Amino acid sequence: MKKVNNTDYNIRNLGECKIRTPVVVNYYTSDSKRLLLQNYLDDRTPQKMKTVKGAGDISSSVEVAGPRENLFFDPSKTKAAIVTCGGLCPGINDVIRAIVMEFYHRYGVRNIIGIKYGFQGLIPSFGHEIVELTPELVENIHREGGSILSSSRGQQNIGEMVDALVRMNVSILFCIGGDGTMRAAERITEEITRRQLSISVIGIPKTIDNDLNFVQKTFGFDTAIAESVKAIACAHIEARGAPMGIGLVKIMGRLSGQIAVGAALAQNDVNFVLVPEVPFRLDGDHGLLKALEARLKERKHCVILVAEGAGQELMRNEKTTLETDASGNIRLLDIGYFLKVRIDEHFRKTGVEINLKYIDPSYMIRSVPASASDCIYCSALGQYAVHAGMAGKTGMLVALMKDEYVHLPIRIVTSGKKIDPEGNLWMRVLESTGQPPTLID
Repeated sequence: MKKVNNTDYNIRNLGECKIRTPVVVNYYTSDSKRLLLQNYLDDRTPQKMKTVKGAGDISSSVEVAGPRENLFFDPSKTKAAIVTCGGLCPGINDVIRAIVMEFYHRYGVRNIIGIKYGFQGLIPSFGHEIVELTPELVENIHREGGSILSSSRGQQNIGEMVDALVRMNVSILFCIGGDGTMRAAERITEEITRRQLSISVIGIPKTIDNDLNFVQKTFGFDTAIAESVKAIACAHIEARGAPMGIGLVKIMGRLSGQIAVGAALAQNDVNFVLVPEVPFRLDGDHGLLKALEARLKERKHCVILVAEGAGQELMRNEKTTLETDASGNIRLLDIGYFLKVRIDEHFRKTGVEINLKYIDPSYMIRSVPASASDCIYCSALGQYAVHAGMAGKTGMLVALMKDEYVHLPIRIVTSGKKIDPEGNLWMRVLESTGQPPTLID
């Protein structure tokens, strides 16, 4: 393998591109077309995001995505495979459909397979079937939620997976998934490089939380906000429908409150937004419970929106064991149920009768079909991923940055994008909700 040039943001190529593309467009994108990163990261950007190992100086540039004039792979001999891993997210089927349609109708590639149940599908002992992906099969899958290939979590043997790719004569592997999937894709790329194989690995980042560094927006995020708004509206109606009514809604957001903030701003019925980036306390003169008392006394109803990763420190003690799931993520304690119990207990002690309704729409949101805006976005991601794969790019993912589709090395993209408690976005949340600037004594 070779590098195009010496900067750390460069994308690896399998070799020289000598085959003329069958794709006819008004113009082709050159590898020399770059997007400058200067000023993309500002003074409020967390330092760890600026100093990602191997990420280079923030004034560097990244490769712009798009169809290349010459290809590394011969379309008549190319075989592609698609795998979806991790939790479900709106838009996965849209990405799968876009990849298949782009291969068939633009490149003339006819050999496309789907790997069932995530990376388990590359391990023979699991016995999962391989699915032939055709335009007829994927024609209407964008109308469905979930993934037609299903998914799984957990680490698998890298060597066995590469062995499977070799046995199946796969030229390009598309990995649709989150942090764990991208880490595995990077290790697969390294093993392929070690064996000096001509197999391209292309990632398409999937995290509904929209918390990836360097990525402007992840697919499924717009849909999540739209669906969260519906739950908030229902919680508001329930809260107003009874004396001292409280609507408590828990939504996704392990490390970042992007969805909670977006939904609160889209539906101005929320009175308290609780996110992982902004600590809060329940007790004390400036805690949540006192603020909730004041709100109910004044308006007789209240809506609380909490991200699943918020307030974890309130539920843990020194004896709490941190458990992890199959992907290595820390298992979160249920902040929604915890708040429900504590709020009920507090008002029972104060002699005030409340009517609290707890709503957790998380899995319903993850499983719905993508919204119109996400459909458009997913189609573009799939198309640009195919262009990159056919040009022999590898160890990279397709992403949106500064309203431009670009190629990023897998190694630099990790979760970590946060809501800035001192930034304009959080200020707008405080203005919209009217909640106190701090819920800590």
